[in-house]
Amino acid sequence: MIAQAEAKITRRLFTRQEYHQMVEAGILHEDDRIELIHGEIIQMSPIGNQHVAIVSRINMLLAPQLVSHAIVHVQTPVLINEHSEPEPDIIVASFREDYYAETGVTPKDVLLLIEVSDSTLKYDRNVKLPLYATADIPEVWIIDVNKKQLEVYRQPSEDRYQSVTTLNREDQISATQFSLNVLVKELIG
Repeated sequence: MIAQAEAKITRRLFTRQEYHQMVEAGILHEDDRIELIHGEIIQMSPIGNQHVAIVSRINMLLAPQLVSHAIVHVQTPVLINEHSEPEPDIIVASFREDYYAETGVTPKDVLLLIEVSDSTLKYDRNVKLPLYATADIPEVWIIDVNKKQLEVYRQPSEDRYQSVTTLNREDQISATQFSLNVLVKELIG
């Protein structure tokens, strides 16, 4: 009997540059629900009505309060590293006159990042949250749509957050990087 060598299976990971070249070439489309995470192109879940309503509510709540101080981005990519470009639901970034037209939003620009999670809660917690911590994003809020709760993550250290708090609808939340103090129910309805 002849021994056969086991085939080594490796994944072909993509860079952000290759990812954008696929869009330019028409392989991927700008309106596709995808994001680049750790070099892999991830198909995102369809957005439901409740998800859209919460994202819109947060945008309408935050944007007027932050005029000339910060910019509220909705479903905009964060250029984490050469192999990751997630598209969180809301990013509050430092104010810039060019609105990030020249460079895009990088982790050092992010004051607050918000994920609205219904069917993606496990993925947001286990895959995206460690990515955000590694990128040193100071504060992440995950809205658990099903439980009507807000998970608050602060103090990134390596691939996790040192401070984790879960708030209910009647609780109040304050952002650490800018002036904001609201009831959780104002965010999630």
